[in-house]
Amino acid sequence: MLKEHTREEIKEVIYQVLSENLFVPVGVSNRHVHVDEATCDILFGKGHGLTVKAPVKQHGQFAANETVDLISENGKIERVRILGPIRSKNQVEVSLADARQLRLDVPIRDSGDHVQTPGITLVGAEGSVHMEDGVIVAARHIHVPSDLAKKYHIVDGQMAKVDIGGQRGLLYDHVLLRVREDYVLEMHIDVEEANAAGIKNGDYVRVIL
Repeated sequence: MLKEHTREEIKEVIYQVLSENLFVPVGVSNRHVHVDEATCDILFGKGHGLTVKAPVKQHGQFAANETVDLISENGKIERVRILGPIRSKNQVEVSLADARQLRLDVPIRDSGDHVQTPGITLVGAEGSVHMEDGVIVAARHIHVPSDLAKKYHIVDGQMAKVDIGGQRGLLYDHVLLRVREDYVLEMHIDVEEANAAGIKNGDYVRVIL
């Protein structure tokens, strides 16, 4: 009978195969919202929380059943999904095309960097919340687990290039590497970046360190 390998054994084999080149699976992010507990209570009712529609690849994170409408002074996008779990502060992540639809000047930022970012109103099933800031176009980045980072001498905050092959292959520069013990290896890009390169969820790209 074939030996049943543990998850750790399988991971070690994968790391050995990737030892000369770091290949990373792609996760394509559509527009989405993160909310804190107080905001969630207003949007959906006190104590409602967020309910799981489907897990995503990063541990403990999920696409929620709950959605909100994004309302700016001159634009609107309906039924934008919330990603859980509850966060410490609100954040809205859109594409550049979404920003034009909302008629907002939205900068490309790392997650959590809300300095001089526009605000927006979130409208849920039970109420609405106006955010003074926190609307960003998320900068492309790669989640790197600590053990793999050690193997490749990667430090948190390091920048890299990513080589994307295929018929529409290109080279992405200024890719932020985030390192944390509980991360699952994955590159996050938005829909526009994925379409430009002709790639989809689960495709592999090569990191140039």
